[in-house]
Amino acid sequence: MALGGSLLRPELGDRHQWLEDFISIVKSRLESGDKMGIVVGGGAPAREGIELARTLIDDESHLDRIGIAATRLNATIIKETLEDGGLEICEVLPESVDEAIEKLSCNGIVVMGGTVAGQTTDTVAIKLAIGVGASRCIIATNVARVHSEDPRENPEAESFGRMTLEMLQEIVGPAEHASAGRSKVVDPVGVGEAVKHGLPLAVLDGRDSWRIQSALEGGEFGGTLIEG
Repeated sequence: MALGGSLLRPELGDRHQWLEDFISIVKSRLESGDKMGIVVGGGAPAREGIELARTLIDDESHLDRIGIAATRLNATIIKETLEDGGLEICEVLPESVDEAIEKLSCNGIVVMGGTVAGQTTDTVAIKLAIGVGASRCIIATNVARVHSEDPRENPEAESFGRMTLEMLQEIVGPAEHASAGRSKVVDPVGVGEAVKHGLPLAVLDGRDSWRIQSALEGGEFGGTLIEG
């Protein structure tokens, strides 16, 4: 699961209740026998840090590292919250997909942030899902569905309940890393990995915790299911 850093912003409703609900959801999935790999994005702290440094730093990889630090801060919030909620969780934040795969083999839950410059947390989550043979990867963000265009710029943009991976790639663009701090509904490089391996994706509005729960249980979640 890719958990957008935007979901942790305190001004977005009652985030304390959201965190409590998230603990219950994860606990329920563990009790049903699932394992969970949770990759947390940087959200506003990443964007703000990158924009602050952008006037002084030209190297995009250096700016990426600022974003990665923010993802690891947010991942620590999720990890410590789950652990304090009584869940047994991997004690470290893996720094690579390979490490996360290894840790998930002997832990029920692994939480992590970004890994290396040029790779967003969407891509990390998709690669992790592929590496462990997951049936799909959930992208929990702050938008309800995938749209043909950015709905903030074009309110008439078409939204999709179902679509193919190839259609999503056309919308988000080529599988290339964009500038540090820039974001699309799903990272183009991650989409490229999903296309290559045929991994289904579920994009949903994670601000409503019930959508995350329903997607994990294989039910309707009111977002976009992206397959084949």
